[in-house]
Amino acid sequence: MTVTEVLKLLEENKNERGIANWDKTNNTLNSYGIGLTQLRKLAKQIGRDRKLALELWESDYYDAKIVSLLIDDPKLMTRDQVEKQVGQLAGGYLEHVFSSCNATLAKTSFTKELADEWMVHEDPVRRRCGYGLLYEMSKSKKKSAPDNEYFLEQIQRIRETVKDESIPTQMSMAAALMGMGLRHIDLNRAALKVAKYLGPIDFDERGKCDPFDVVKHLEGDNAKKKFGLI
Repeated sequence: MTVTEVLKLLEENKNERGIANWDKTNNTLNSYGIGLTQLRKLAKQIGRDRKLALELWESDYYDAKIVSLLIDDPKLMTRDQVEKQVGQLAGGYLEHVFSSCNATLAKTSFTKELADEWMVHEDPVRRRCGYGLLYEMSKSKKKSAPDNEYFLEQIQRIRETVKDESIPTQMSMAAALMGMGLRHIDLNRAALKVAKYLGPIDFDERGKCDPFDVVKHLEGDNAKKKFGLI
């Protein structure tokens, strides 16, 4: 497909309610108001296309950039490319899809190297994305995935730094903590201690969402069943 054809596809699937909500934000990008679930379906319809992904990234439409991230080829993505893109993120789901949420970036050969660098970067956007990649690695079942010792080190890093971070970065760290704590019983015990130290994160200024409490996930029935505790 071409950029013109993709934009036509997005136009055909635009969501007026989503557009209205988007217009209430301060984002400088335009949007067709399409939700992430629908964008994933459209991206699957389009298929992997490296050239198209790079062209869509230059669009001033938020939805087109999301599609760009979803259809890019992890085998062809480069460090130079992602360093450029991370500096152009507009927050929200764009940042989320870039580094977590089954991100294409997390399937590259340099995922761990990038996460290690970004988690300690002075740029808060890179730190959030670094922890997003850590979350993705915590879910990996590949033999090449980091071992438990690596994840224990990251849990300790979160314990030492989380209280100094902004709410958005704490949310990324908390998600990584949750992912690691659901990977192995030993990691669960370590992550649970940090989760209790952190406490629930009140991230929604509107008061419409409950605080994010990692403890509930690490002590919940799903976790207990996974580790044979019930």
